[in-house]
Amino acid sequence: MNNKKLKVGIVGCGGIFSSVHFPYYIDNPEVEIVAFCDIILSRAEGSASRIGLPASVCYESYEEMLEKVELDAIDICTPNYLHSIIAVAALNKGIHVFCEKPDAVSVAEAMKMKDAAEKNGKHLMVMRNNRYNDYSKFLKKYIADGKMGEIYTARAGWHRRRGIPGKGGWFTTKAQSGGGPLIDLGVHMIDLAIWLMGNPKPVSVTGATYRKFADNDAGADSAHAKFGDAVSNGTFDVEDLAFGFIRFDNGCTMQIEFSWASNIEYEKNYIDLRGTKAGATNDTRDGRFKIFTEENGVTVDYVPNLAGGEWGHVQNLRHFYNVVLGKEEPDFVPEQGVNMVRILEAMYKSAELGEEVKL
Repeated sequence: MNNKKLKVGIVGCGGIFSSVHFPYYIDNPEVEIVAFCDIILSRAEGSASRIGLPASVCYESYEEMLEKVELDAIDICTPNYLHSIIAVAALNKGIHVFCEKPDAVSVAEAMKMKDAAEKNGKHLMVMRNNRYNDYSKFLKKYIADGKMGEIYTARAGWHRRRGIPGKGGWFTTKAQSGGGPLIDLGVHMIDLAIWLMGNPKPVSVTGATYRKFADNDAGADSAHAKFGDAVSNGTFDVEDLAFGFIRFDNGCTMQIEFSWASNIEYEKNYIDLRGTKAGATNDTRDGRFKIFTEENGVTVDYVPNLAGGEWGHVQNLRHFYNVVLGKEEPDFVPEQGVNMVRILEAMYKSAELGEEVKL
């Protein structure tokens, strides 16, 4: 790449883009948005106006945008079922792709994305923002230094008391979302735990899913419920709670639990790693990230003093564009995305069959 800014097109200008992607692009010296696309054209035009661009750079059709605008990369923030369709179309035009999670709604679609990236020699990266939190980076280095020993099991979860996003809309419509909180929230915490464990390959999954709050209209108490557009009397054919157990090729295991609605005390998300030298978790009574180890023959609790730092979403986007610019090596590769979707797909199949599913 030369000194010119990378030209980027945005596909999907809803809540996730506006709230957590857009901050990266504001006054960026190396990247500039040159086109916006949304099926609600006014939403694209609103995004364009935020950075002083005219309505003429906005499109309702991603096909038209890809055809008419010269782009180096696109950022996909659409409903889940469109991720693979748009990504493959862009990759086949020689455009790098960054995409919101989940990678795709099926293994077959995730493989299409991976194959298109490899065939066209372009970068494909899917949002893994939790890898960039301060505690994640601290723990990754702590593990790399051998201080946790062998990590042999983990827990990962995200529970909400009442936090169904866009009830009745695409979030709760399986044909468009691929599933409920497992595919919506699970990608975040499952990926983080697997990444910290050194990316072992999943070999089997056991799962159970429940839909108990489709007809419950108690008020949302989660800020995350604002995502998606609710539809009165719309579709709700996905789970609102998922439990599971994953086995990996190196003997490690992981318990998982994800819910949009459940009768619990409060919302929380967490990972919990158990190693032979130390354990680590952010599932603590006071909500702080802690490490549990031994020193001089006694057990010791460590609480790293972490400042909080920049949003993981912004850091993830910066990493992607640095990879495109040749400044960094990717810490996410499409095979990791395929393995993630294998886990999700197998969880749903296991829940349906009532038995373990081999991968």
